[in-house]
Amino acid sequence: MRHGVSDSIIAELTECNAALSQQRKKRQIPPTLAPIDALERYTQLSSHPLHKTNKPGITSIDINPSKDIVATGGIDSNAVLFGRTSGEILSTLSGHSKKVTSVKFVAHNDVFLSGSADKTVRIWQGSEDGNYNCRHILKDHTAEVQAVTVHATNNYFVTASLDATWCFYDLSSGLCLTQVEDPTNSMGYTSAAFHPDGLILGTGTIGSTVRIWDVKSRGNVANFDGHTGAVTAISFSENGYFLATAAHDGVKLWDLRKLKNFRSFELYDQDTPTNSVDFDHSGSYLAMAGSDIRVYQVGSVKAEWNCIKTLPDLSGTGRATCVKFGPDARYLAVGSMDRNLRVFGLPEEDASTES
Repeated sequence: MRHGVSDSIIAELTECNAALSQQRKKRQIPPTLAPIDALERYTQLSSHPLHKTNKPGITSIDINPSKDIVATGGIDSNAVLFGRTSGEILSTLSGHSKKVTSVKFVAHNDVFLSGSADKTVRIWQGSEDGNYNCRHILKDHTAEVQAVTVHATNNYFVTASLDATWCFYDLSSGLCLTQVEDPTNSMGYTSAAFHPDGLILGTGTIGSTVRIWDVKSRGNVANFDGHTGAVTAISFSENGYFLATAAHDGVKLWDLRKLKNFRSFELYDQDTPTNSVDFDHSGSYLAMAGSDIRVYQVGSVKAEWNCIKTLPDLSGTGRATCVKFGPDARYLAVGSMDRNLRVFGLPEEDASTES
């Protein structure tokens, strides 16, 4: 039996949303944010072989900004936690039987989530010695889990699967409170993300549609059409106004207030999908990854979005699968179809003159 999302949980989500919306109005761009002229000089700083040679390929990345730890999910079925400052592997999390498709840190309590093509999600708990133990294995989906996204309270998370359902979980117990099926949609989900305020969920489908959900009612409140191919990644901007979606035909930007597409980037030829898209936390930059990595300066519905830097895919595979901004956009973490995590940023001598 599913417990359902109780009134007290809905009250908690609503309260969180109200507090975050208030803060958002007062948000300033932090003075520590990397300026455009720094990003224009970004180059590869390091490359780290984190996964097995016999099954190369990094599918997903997440970053814990407070500890500067980068997590990668691999085709070798492992998740790896990497200390960016030490340059060392901190922990390799083994247990999934197929590729890891999605990795997410839960910021405040040393919890880590991994979703996999083996249909399961694992909740890992970090300990004092830096090791992570698997606390729960969640088996509610009947097909590949493609995405995991954490709610702003850090108490709940959602998983989305090729079985055409998404599940809403309580983090501490690992219980699936509700599993949402939509009779009008038989298309599996290939990506998912919470809006930063936490009352809206976006899901991308195999069939090129982006579906927007009201988390409180679990109702499908809007659909965005226009892409070609599976929607591989979605990212909400931290100011809450924009949604960026990536698919086979490039990246589309959506105005969440008017629910319409206001800009499209056709980045590559028609055989090359865009695999990843990520707004930095300040909402100033947007990164996209496919056969290369491109960084755009965020404009507005009317103002231009300019490409300020194109970085090559140095894996030799022609497929950068995931990209994520480090804290203050001071670096970019990139995963490709080889086994290396690559870090792009300012060379040390440049960085010291910047600060």
